[in-house]
Amino acid sequence: MLNLLHHSTKRHSQRKGAILILYHVTYSSDSYRVKAYLGLPDGCSWSSFSVPTEIDNLPPSPTLSSTLQPVKLTALASRYSRAHSNQIHIDQNTLWPVLIYCRGGLGNYGGVNTSWIEQFVNYGYIVFAPAYRGNEGGEGRDGYGGSDLQDVVSAYQLVHGLPFADPSRISIMGFSRGAINAVHAAATYNKQPHRVHKLVLWSGVADVAQTYLERTDLRRTLKRVLGNSPHRAPEAYTARSPLFKVPELRCPVLIMHGTEDSQVKYSHGTQMFNELKRSGADVTFHAYGGENHHFQGTVQQTAIIHMFKWLGTRS
Repeated sequence: MLNLLHHSTKRHSQRKGAILILYHVTYSSDSYRVKAYLGLPDGCSWSSFSVPTEIDNLPPSPTLSSTLQPVKLTALASRYSRAHSNQIHIDQNTLWPVLIYCRGGLGNYGGVNTSWIEQFVNYGYIVFAPAYRGNEGGEGRDGYGGSDLQDVVSAYQLVHGLPFADPSRISIMGFSRGAINAVHAAATYNKQPHRVHKLVLWSGVADVAQTYLERTDLRRTLKRVLGNSPHRAPEAYTARSPLFKVPELRCPVLIMHGTEDSQVKYSHGTQMFNELKRSGADVTFHAYGGENHHFQGTVQQTAIIHMFKWLGTRS
């Protein structure tokens, strides 16, 4: 277990430059059209490739139809003028690593942090961030790790089929509640040749029943979304809890957690770490002394540096 305190700072290898374009994406998940964000790194351009409206050769999923509806992209922002963008060299032979970023929160509480997408892209990664069904104009309803789990599975299938993505380096990061969705996807794709490359759990929920007990402010919401309390509907809480998915995980796992987390207690991180250790998994723990749920300032930057260093290390 690595303890990283406030004063821990290191030089990093973040790529200079910034995101070329941030897209708002509409894609298919089950019978729904759902929303996400897509960030592409310098030198990677969607328009430079011929992307079919129906993407074939995707890893199979028992709940996904064999044919996806066309993916719709809306460009939201660019860091470059049109003239500058036209000068960027596009290497169509490059395959880029991918990070699927699973947001925290529920519904309008929380959401995709687009500034994180920009930071992550600067490490040379394609970043795909599902908003989950029912959010940002997407169809369906966010079930806090219910049917919305399929949205990340579908996202994995989508990026796996992109001609500029490296299918052997698709990693998933789950922040807070996003750990539920991230772990489910990693457990779904746990065999070669479609195994998730690496899994990151940042301030992640491990046990939803424990969250119910600790977060009195969330009890009414959890009872409404999950059907009842853990005592009366234990199966709904167990099914969503990453702790009980550990036997199905095969990829290396990084856990990042602040010791003073008031929203998802530090014990969630340690429980997940200990359970993974007992199962013989390849697991690393980065403990951030004194940090709350959202890391602040240079500590957050240090955490991102360490995360991408770990992601880039061969396992």
